Amino acid sequence: MKRSVKLSIFGLFSFLLAAQAPPPQSDGRHGFGPRFGMMSMGPGSRTPVTGAPYSAVQTTQSLQTLADGNQISKQDQAKVYRDGQGRVRIERAGSGAGASAVTAIFDPVAGLSHILHPASMTAITNPVHLRDSAETAGATPRHGRWSDTSQTQTQDLGIQTISGLSATGTRTTRTIPAGEFGNQHPILIVREAWVSTDLKVPVLIKTSDPRFGTTIMQLTNIVRTEPEASLFQVPSGYTVTSGPSRMQRGARQ
Repeated sequence: MKRSVKLSIFGLFSFLLAAQAPPPQSDGRHGFGPRFGMMSMGPGSRTPVTGAPYSAVQTTQSLQTLADGNQISKQDQAKVYRDGQGRVRIERAGSGAGASAVTAIFDPVAGLSHILHPASMTAITNPVHLRDSAETAGATPRHGRWSDTSQTQTQDLGIQTISGLSATGTRTTRTIPAGEFGNQHPILIVREAWVSTDLKVPVLIKTSDPRFGTTIMQLTNIVRTEPEASLFQVPSGYTVTSGPSRMQRGARQ
């Protein structure tokens, strides 16, 4: 249980700190990943989107082909809510042996994040820090897991209607040169993202990485009404504790 809680908290802060990173491999327990941050903030921004509430179903599909031709296919679904103040809630039902339902709440109004475990009626709460424009302007660019030698090309895909919403598309192709980490040939990673012009949130993301396979995230059943305010609060009767301090430090970096 303790290990699961730590993974949940680590994943939650990953959502906030790496909102525009290519989807990494899920830990198999909660399946949130950095998509959580994208549900609350506009692309390339650390400022929550306000005045554009919605709820939807988020489906994530992944397909990995092994060297012997064997394939590993996974699919996860979660319910996503965002209110007019930019607060976000993601509910994910348990899947797999020993997994239980878990809910993540990001509340930029109160400056808090919560991980809820309904089965045990417990909550892990942490403060969150959002960089303002001055901090962002003075920050040193970080390349994350990409090296300075990788090459990136971006293509404008125009506008399409996806899940009933007008969305602008971009295709980003990143080339990791041969020899970067022992690879014999260059590695091509392609990420296609379609962002709703009204909601300022990705409604479809396709990522193809030969190291990990293909991942598709899509929002469906989108309803553009204000969710109940109680969805963004820790329910009464829950035992609330603070998360590990090392995770708090990571969120402030």
